[in-house]
Amino acid sequence: MLGAGRALLDLILPPLDAAGAPALTGGLPADHWSRIAFLEDPVCDGCGAPWEYDPGPGVRCAACTARPRAFDRARAACLYDEHSRDLVLKLKHADRTDLAPVLARWLLRAARPLLETAEVIVPVPLHRWRLLSRRYNQVAEMARPLGALAGLPVAPDALARIRRTESQGGKSAGGRRRNVAGAFAVPPGRQDRIAGRRVLLVDDVLTTGATAHACARALKAAGAEAVDLAVIAKVRAGADTTI
Repeated sequence: MLGAGRALLDLILPPLDAAGAPALTGGLPADHWSRIAFLEDPVCDGCGAPWEYDPGPGVRCAACTARPRAFDRARAACLYDEHSRDLVLKLKHADRTDLAPVLARWLLRAARPLLETAEVIVPVPLHRWRLLSRRYNQVAEMARPLGALAGLPVAPDALARIRRTESQGGKSAGGRRRNVAGAFAVPPGRQDRIAGRRVLLVDDVLTTGATAHACARALKAAGAEAVDLAVIAKVRAGADTTI
């Protein structure tokens, strides 16, 4: 009955795509597909950056080798540029939660090697005051359909942002690390969801990796066996970090 009602509602008021037109391709206009710089193998196992050639499985780029992060592996669905930015910001700030299932399918494709070993999906949390003002966590909105697609449990409350942080936009890599240091923790009574498990941490954009690093440290402190990272978009090395 619910499915029939939703189908009727979509017929009367069809869902809109990212450009505000009736959606015919799951929320993304057909001409957007050719503009998105989707990332394909081979990629760096540590940050998901694309390789120009295939160096072999598990190889990491110079940046990941020089500064290892607390998360073990990472994959991104696409590069963060003027085309993908619009989708991310619409989900994040424009109440376009209808885009979340579309982006979850992108994550399913990009993070397939990580999902094969994951046991629980954990979204990067918002601080409670930011959640109150925004009304939803855009990352959790993506994590739920991803969990349904992958057949994995999603634990949106297994990780908490215990300290309100400034925006990461415009900060240097060091400034980003200092801003989120100690900002995350697994709340008391929820360690059993994490301890001994392989966690897939989900976020929207990977810039320097500071936020994911801080989250992974908190998850491992609570006993996580491993923490991998899946994001919608990755900022190209050397690109502007005002986001």
